[in-house]
Amino acid sequence: MSEPDITAQRSMWNAWNRVREEQQDEVPLRQAAIVCGWLDDLGRTDLDILDVGCGAGWLEQSISRYGQVTATDLADEVLERARLRSPEVTFVAGDFLTLPLPEGSFDVVVSLEVLSHVADQPAFLAKCADLLRPGGTLMLATQNRPVLERLNDVPPPRAGQLRRWVDAHELRALLTPRFVVDELFSVTLKSRRRHPIRALTSVRVDRVVRAFDRGALDRLRRTLERRGYGWTLMARARVSTKA
Repeated sequence: MSEPDITAQRSMWNAWNRVREEQQDEVPLRQAAIVCGWLDDLGRTDLDILDVGCGAGWLEQSISRYGQVTATDLADEVLERARLRSPEVTFVAGDFLTLPLPEGSFDVVVSLEVLSHVADQPAFLAKCADLLRPGGTLMLATQNRPVLERLNDVPPPRAGQLRRWVDAHELRALLTPRFVVDELFSVTLKSRRRHPIRALTSVRVDRVVRAFDRGALDRLRRTLERRGYGWTLMARARVSTKA
């Protein structure tokens, strides 16, 4: 089956992001909280940050306090509206792999749930590495393939949508040619099938446990996330200085 062309992908992502301009669910909000925590750890407010695949630009208001943000996406119509909401951000519409961004000009590259939607994942990560300054950091989130396949019923890809989920081992293998991986873990328990994890994420369980030991439930959830049951894989990696 042939890959959808860029025009079909652009149309799909304009439609997809149009309904996500106003509200985000727990998955992207958890990703954003972790990215902001990583940025806090850098202790700087003068960073040059690139957000690859920014969608509706919802993350930019959170990360702009750490420095100057450039944000890219195929969804050109959505970016026009994002510019009005965040005029301090430089939005660049287009195919990331062909955009003429200056190499070695960013301290941080952020990319949330984009890797699985690109045709050439090694080339995507190689360009992220090329755009970073020596010692620069990649902060990446992507879907956790085993969890989405085994614990969730995800609709098939839409017309114009690429989908190549990875597991933790595959993600590490993709990163290691150009990056030193500092952290790689899963977050956010989420299940749409009859499974114990679905029970652990239900409001009903929260209400029952709250009266007894909410801390125990939170510890159990964190343990399962560390064991790879989270919907999202989060990776923080430094660009390698090896030739």
